[in-house]
Amino acid sequence: MRIAVLSDTHSPRHWKGCPPAVAKALEGVDLILHAGDVCLAETLDELAAFAPVQAVRGNNDGPDIAAWGAPETLEVELAGLRVAMVHDSGPRTGRGPRLHRLFPEADLVVFGHSHIPWDEVHDAQRAFNPGSPTDRRRQPEGTMGELLVEDGVLVSARIFPVT
Repeated sequence: MRIAVLSDTHSPRHWKGCPPAVAKALEGVDLILHAGDVCLAETLDELAAFAPVQAVRGNNDGPDIAAWGAPETLEVELAGLRVAMVHDSGPRTGRGPRLHRLFPEADLVVFGHSHIPWDEVHDAQRAFNPGSPTDRRRQPEGTMGELLVEDGVLVSARIFPVT
């Protein structure tokens, strides 16, 4: 299973439409995870034209994102891998133990909010933030993520530039 991971698209302020490099990366994916701060449900609809989308709400997401079907947290099984999503993982310090307490059964926790790419393992649980493809803030490039899952195993996870 090939999964694209996005967060913090902040439409329409920063996401005026799917950027070409993001669209190219979405070609052929089986699923798209969005870790919040979508801001407009139309962006989720745009992404759903590429593949099914699972999203959580961020601090900038309103009732339209909730009505679209995005909860505050999400726990799903993807090709046998237990995945949790939340927008704000809290401060960098103590992140691994905190996420492990919040989602003790998850193999992988996907989050956003900081716009800072993050990929770290704590106590056998991977924490993964793809950064933002459109609002890079102090990062050198806009980024997104890709996960490859086979038979309950996260075979690979990468964060890569798209701007």
